[in-house]
Amino acid sequence: MSQLTENTLVSDIVTAFPQSADLFRNLRIDFCCGGKVTLQTAAQERNLDPAVVLTNVQELAQKHDARDSMHPPSFGNKTLVAYIQEKYHANLREELPLLEPYVAKVARVHGDKHPHLFRVQAIYKTLRAALLEHTDDENQNVFPLILAFFEKPTLELKEQLKPHVFELEEEHDNAGRLLHELRDITDNFTLPEDACNTYRIVYARLEQLEKDTFDHVHLENNVLFDRVRAVL
Repeated sequence: MSQLTENTLVSDIVTAFPQSADLFRNLRIDFCCGGKVTLQTAAQERNLDPAVVLTNVQELAQKHDARDSMHPPSFGNKTLVAYIQEKYHANLREELPLLEPYVAKVARVHGDKHPHLFRVQAIYKTLRAALLEHTDDENQNVFPLILAFFEKPTLELKEQLKPHVFELEEEHDNAGRLLHELRDITDNFTLPEDACNTYRIVYARLEQLEKDTFDHVHLENNVLFDRVRAVL
């Protein structure tokens, strides 16, 4: 994204950085069928300042890049929990509702020709509900308990914490199975020849969701929870 200019095609921006679709959608800039125009042209057609729109896209891209420039396993316990909440939990609360209308649109428009998209939509709805409930439980209940246990590992806290860790890992496994099914039925997120930009956005963002979720689960299961188990 560092070479992005006002002369970059809107469709190319969305291909390189799928989350930019949300910005364009809010600005009512057509990134799908009408995406083969420069950012400058698209902005001017909406009576927007191209330089401002370019800056907004660049800031979004930098925010996402910054999230990936650290080494979380080396963090202390409080910092690690805060990092998981900020990078993964907050991103899920932002991304999952935003992605849902794209998934629904692709199933509605292309489902007759590509019927697997209806299953993609069903999996997505299940995954969205499960991940949001899961992260809310961690934020409100489990993570405060973990931090309290690290601070003062009493027998009472130990007994409270044990079943939570097991339950969360089971939920991680369930999410993983749904993501594996998504990859299978989309043939590794392979796009058909007739895929429109919205179709491409859905596959790109589902694949990013898969990557982020696996990274997220790895940090919890193999770093944070391992630290808990070492004290239990």
